[in-house]
Amino acid sequence: QVQLVESGGGLVQPGGSLRLSCEASRFALDYYAIGWVRQAPGKEREGVACISGSPASTSYADSVKGRFTISRNNRKNTVYLQMNNLKPEDTAVYYCATTPQCGGLYTYWGQGTQVTVSS
Repeated sequence: QVQLVESGGGLVQPGGSLRLSCEASRFALDYYAIGWVRQAPGKEREGVACISGSPASTSYADSVKGRFTISRNNRKNTVYLQMNNLKPEDTAVYYCATTPQCGGLYTYWGQGTQVTVSS
């Protein structure tokens, strides 16, 4: 069974940084595009970043461009989301998910990790 496990969330002050990790088990991540999707209370899900397979290309939502960076380490079967200059509006549960290609439908999801940006 495909499994994705997110980690790295927490409480951070505005302007701070966090790095989220998405580790896959029972399948090789390098065959998939992987996206990070967030959902804040009372709001719809928002795709924030996506990284395709080899060769890796990336895409970002306008709301996070220049602040977030998605990357992957295929040897560790892990995808990362580096989040800098965090803002209160970045507060959400962050999920990683697989997709055949960036912009497509997401198939397998992790359980999510909470990110809270507050002073």
